[in-house]
Amino acid sequence: MKIMHSPEFKSKLVLESLREEKLITQIASENGINPNLLSKWKAEAVAGLPAVFRKETSEAKLKAVYERKIEELYTQIGRLSTDLDWLKKKSQAL
Repeated sequence: MKIMHSPEFKSKLVLESLREEKLITQIASENGINPNLLSKWKAEAVAGLPAVFRKETSEAKLKAVYERKIEELYTQIGRLSTDLDWLKKKSQAL
């Protein structure tokens, strides 16, 4: 049976192993997990670190796309409002 550990639990143990105050085998045995599993979690966490710093860049890109789309929509609203006003004037003249 496979035990599912919470992200908080994994994070706590990975941080503890990164401090290097105790051996991975010691941390694993104190928390009732296999040392290989803790090593795997640590490797995944270290490999994923660059993504943490890229997140801000992708959020900034999404924000720029969002703001550009808003500007396009406001421009379109302006054109449609002008067209509507022109059509109203033409329909009153008839």
